[in-house]
Amino acid sequence: MKKILYLSFYFEPDLCAGSFRNSPLAKELARQAEGKATIDIVTTLPNRYNTFDTEAPAFEERGNITINRILIPKHKSGFMDQINSFKTYFSEAQKIVKSKKYDLVFASSSRLFTAYLGYKIAKKKNIPLYLDIRDIFIDTMQDVLQNKAVKAGVIPVLKSIEKRVFNYASHINLISGGFEPYFTKYKKAKYSSFSNGIDPEFMNLSPTVFANKEQRLITYAGNMGEGQGLHKIIPQAAKALGSKYKFLVIGDGGVKQKLVDGIAEHGVTNVELRGPVSRKELLAIYAESDFLFLHLNDYNAFKKVLPSKVFELGAYDKPIIAGVAGFANQFIAKNIPNRILFLPGDVNDMVGQLNNYEYSLGFRNEFLHSFKREQINKEMATSILSYL
Repeated sequence: MKKILYLSFYFEPDLCAGSFRNSPLAKELARQAEGKATIDIVTTLPNRYNTFDTEAPAFEERGNITINRILIPKHKSGFMDQINSFKTYFSEAQKIVKSKKYDLVFASSSRLFTAYLGYKIAKKKNIPLYLDIRDIFIDTMQDVLQNKAVKAGVIPVLKSIEKRVFNYASHINLISGGFEPYFTKYKKAKYSSFSNGIDPEFMNLSPTVFANKEQRLITYAGNMGEGQGLHKIIPQAAKALGSKYKFLVIGDGGVKQKLVDGIAEHGVTNVELRGPVSRKELLAIYAESDFLFLHLNDYNAFKKVLPSKVFELGAYDKPIIAGVAGFANQFIAKNIPNRILFLPGDVNDMVGQLNNYEYSLGFRNEFLHSFKREQINKEMATSILSYL
């Protein structure tokens, strides 16, 4: 019986894109591997939001899957918090797998360090490494690190790590087509482009009953980090739009306080903040909303990404308001009708389009058919198993 090591920093029941991608993929991999391989998942106990607690066992067995969840320090998604969390995951994961024999390492990585962990283990055990790349970490750091001295010290180290990892990998899956030009310099690996997709719970939604409302509800749910830049758009847009619209912002993150400060500074009363909620609760909130909102900060790194949130929101029959640039902007323009699309932070364009928008509803059937997560996972699991 073959053995696969599956590394993902986030896994169910945690609430985030990494968990929503890897939990169903691991199950599909286990289904296809039945009788041929077992899968050891090494992940963390739920930690995405320090304000959302949910129970999960540290060790779990489910058929041909075992799950080891590592306890990491409580954090608020700050830069140093994240470094400490990854250090704990990195060292504890190596202890768990040290004496075990594997035939393949699969690592799903947004920040480079889960990929690096996979590389360290695969190289030591002299086995293939299959990487699922959800972000280009060096690009993000180039934008996020403001201190020039820190940047000059950190970036060369990251480039050295990246080079070793990507030159060793047997296979690299790129979650966004926008990543492809960056990876042309790494020629050893075989490449694929299994994107995020629409989860089953978003596939058969009830149609929205149209209603004329005095106040339309615009909902954002997710991380409130520097990457989302919500503080650069929501307080300003809420003020410009006035009482005809209300923003509901659900979640938590490292720069939530900037958003709180922006709301106070602009003196707006049409923005409501709520803590993270379960996915079931979120589905009910989305159902009551009139517009679904997405925004990424104006960083060069984000011109290459395709947020998983696009697939979640695109499954509804409601209009989407999206402030994104680059590949994500092109993808939405091509695949998602009934949207208000603007560049990050462009309050005037967003407000102007919304004021001129004639409200309409309708499912995007072609989009729903093309991007089912179940089908994408089937194909990706088959690809992973081909390396055994």
